[in-house]
Amino acid sequence: MKVVFKAKGQKGFKVLPRMWRIERTISWWMHSRRLVRDYERLPQHSEALINWSAITLMTRRLTRKPARRDRPTTPVITHWDEVAA
Repeated sequence: MKVVFKAKGQKGFKVLPRMWRIERTISWWMHSRRLVRDYERLPQHSEALINWSAITLMTRRLTRKPARRDRPTTPVITHWDEVAA
């Protein structure tokens, strides 16, 4: 992992380009109930659970069914009078 510093002369907030990837990955892992809290005594056990969570996440993504394009779209209701009619 590499530390990303603020650019020289920068004032105010600017999104750092690399950090969000790490934060997003960790947030995906936190969907695993066991990883939300650090219950494990040994770091090897925590590492194994992180690997398990990553494998589960990738397996779900790889086996996900593609969205159907031939399905009719749901009509948009613009006013409540259309619902009562």
